[in-house]
Amino acid sequence: MRPDWNGIYPALTTKLTTDDKLDIPLYLKNIEAQINAGVHGCVIAGSLGEASTLSQKEKISLLDATIAHVDGRIPVVMNIAEQSTAKAVKAAHNAQKSGADGLMMLPPMRYFADSYETVEFYKSVANSCDLPIMVYNNPYDYKIEITISMFEELLKIKNIVATKESTRDVTNVTRLKNAFGDDLKILCGVDTLALEELILGADGWVAGLVDAFPEETVVIYELVKQNRIKEARKIYRWFMPLLELDIHPKLVQNIKLAEVATGLGSEFVRPPRLPLSGMERKRVQNIIDEALASRPEMPSL
Repeated sequence: MRPDWNGIYPALTTKLTTDDKLDIPLYLKNIEAQINAGVHGCVIAGSLGEASTLSQKEKISLLDATIAHVDGRIPVVMNIAEQSTAKAVKAAHNAQKSGADGLMMLPPMRYFADSYETVEFYKSVANSCDLPIMVYNNPYDYKIEITISMFEELLKIKNIVATKESTRDVTNVTRLKNAFGDDLKILCGVDTLALEELILGADGWVAGLVDAFPEETVVIYELVKQNRIKEARKIYRWFMPLLELDIHPKLVQNIKLAEVATGLGSEFVRPPRLPLSGMERKRVQNIIDEALASRPEMPSL
């Protein structure tokens, strides 16, 4: 099932066991909760999925397990985050061979490529496979911005079709829509800006806290789609302290702790990450506990 790049796409966490192996049963439990809540696709092995510490073999294991379990119910998008063009091309080939429905792709990792190098990097991967590609535009964390002029070049490649908009500048949604209309699908990539960007015309939301709160995330999107903004705003205001856990260097630990609270995951992370402890853990747990204590009833859609 090819993605249409509309709606909610969870950036799934990678579940791990106490001995640092993939916990596939727990991972699939979370995916099933996402599907039951009505998500429109999923992204695996991304930044939130601890991609930088996963081997290529582990990434393919996650992909194979996801595709087998999902069984065509939602599109499965594989993240590509590599240092070299050759490795990115290989990762795209592996994803396509295993049956991924689409790719989310970061610019070159570690090396701060210039505009020309970045565009050529994307073109090389796009021309090497048939999968539709969502460009991950996150200059805040990865120091490379995909500008309007760069998108003009990238959209000449037929399978570059979407962007995960993580510039943290909500006006960029309007700039992109003015420049490209529906030729470029826009998915918000920053949880704390999601309502604003959806109202401005973003087509979807690659979400983080959805891993622990799938129903609330989907409901916000659907309410906006129905122009029920007041109702969406009420849920979003309740959600905001949780959403702020996503814009933090320890977003993985934060969101995994929230998954524990809602019965959808564990807090095991791969070193050098470590589970939250001390006052930091207490602070995050208090945010989660307060949100659960005041969790609103979801309206009918």
